[in-house]
Amino acid sequence: MPTQPLGWFKKPITKTADFKGLKYRTNGLAIDLFTSMGAAVNALPGGEIVPAMDRGLLDGAEFNNATSDRILGFPDVSKICMLQSFHQSSEQFEITFNKTKFNALPAKLKAIIENAVEAASADMSWKAVDRYSTDYRELQTKNGVKFYKTPDTFLQDQLNVWDEVVAKKGEGNPLFKEVEASMRTFAERAVKWDMDTNNPRRMAYNHYFGKKQPPKKG
Repeated sequence: MPTQPLGWFKKPITKTADFKGLKYRTNGLAIDLFTSMGAAVNALPGGEIVPAMDRGLLDGAEFNNATSDRILGFPDVSKICMLQSFHQSSEQFEITFNKTKFNALPAKLKAIIENAVEAASADMSWKAVDRYSTDYRELQTKNGVKFYKTPDTFLQDQLNVWDEVVAKKGEGNPLFKEVEASMRTFAERAVKWDMDTNNPRRMAYNHYFGKKQPPKKG
């Protein structure tokens, strides 16, 4: 999945200090991250987030993406959403099977399962682009939501705090350290390739869809 937003708030987040004492919903390792950044974190389940914001029990919250956030009713309780955050800059989905039972299957059935899993993953990826972009536009045009980019200073502070969170989580936890090191090794190779290979999309987008400046008068 693509990068999740920082979340929905009563007013735009302009600096890290805005998170001090903020009653905020998130989950997973992001709890450690935002707690270290000064927020009062509450890991409410999805269905309880919007009612809690409506009652003033939360000052801000993140859940997932434009489609799910719209379905949950976030635009009913907030008209401000901050885009971009490192707390969940990407997500992976798993389809799990009992390994012993899977290994006992005939090769043909194994192949069917493996191809079905890959197909489900691809379906989630490319259909999500259509869903998310449609709801992103409609949140603005139909629901009156204003989207803001999370400031770079806030994003950099996230990275600095994340280093501390990961180091602490790895203390006495060899499996965590092994997984984190493996992911970092892959990211160093894959992200370098991605940045070097792909064109700057904003340049092309602005060229075709940005506001055209009127020609200068001679």
